[in-house]
Amino acid sequence: MGQGNGSAKLSLFLGVGILCLLTLTNPTLGAIYTVGGAGGWAFNVNNWSTGKPFKAGDMLAFNYDKTTHNVVPVSKKGYDSCSSPRGAKVYQSGKDRIKLSKGPSYFICTLPGHCQSGMKIAINAA
Repeated sequence: MGQGNGSAKLSLFLGVGILCLLTLTNPTLGAIYTVGGAGGWAFNVNNWSTGKPFKAGDMLAFNYDKTTHNVVPVSKKGYDSCSSPRGAKVYQSGKDRIKLSKGPSYFICTLPGHCQSGMKIAINAA
């Protein structure tokens, strides 16, 4: 008896220890929200975010026809005026994924008339 038994106990101890460590350090994955639902990023989505419990780390999935739309993160002023500053980051893949930070986030489509037609969203992540 003996020698193999100590090795098995050590392996079990190390295995349990690693599991405990992983449980403590495993990051919580955020939710993924498809902007606009089944219709995607399109006109009249400006009220889509109402009532959704967004949290920092959640992912917004912008799905759209890349030949006719884009997504641009803007400030509150840019959201209200439907304008983006020169040099703003423009997403235009048609399948953009943007992770939310804590606090307010604003997104618009900068093609002429699109933001004014409701192609903009405002989100506040807890």
